[in-house]
Amino acid sequence: MKINISPKITFALSILICIFSFIFFTYKGFVAYLIHKELYGNGIDALVALRWGLAVVTLVFAFLFYLFWRIKDLKSKKTILKGCGLGWFLVSILIPILAPENIYIIIFPIIMIIISIISAYSLNQEIKEEKYKLTEKEIYLLQRLAGKKK
Repeated sequence: MKINISPKITFALSILICIFSFIFFTYKGFVAYLIHKELYGNGIDALVALRWGLAVVTLVFAFLFYLFWRIKDLKSKKTILKGCGLGWFLVSILIPILAPENIYIIIFPIIMIIISIISAYSLNQEIKEEKYKLTEKEIYLLQRLAGKKK
């Protein structure tokens, strides 16, 4: 059985997970801010700043995944997909360490690791197939070359 997953699907799912994480950390930061404001008055706690910082980082990653989506070169996409798989692997290791109470969130990075690996493998197969295909420009130049010899 051959499973093919397009890199666009991988990047789209990564964008969705990053946006979900952005909303989650923004909400948690806002709640922590309101609690800190009620207990201690004005000011921002380190926990609030950390959660909002994580929200900004996830938003930046969502933007990066969007930019990766637009890359046309297949070899570059394969390298980026391998890097994304490694990044999701690191996230899946860090979640249980940093936030053991949110262990259910580890499912998303594990799914993304699997999807990234399958997508990189599918892209590798596509690169191998593309190696033996001629572009329209190459066909035109070969036809012109053959026409000159006659």
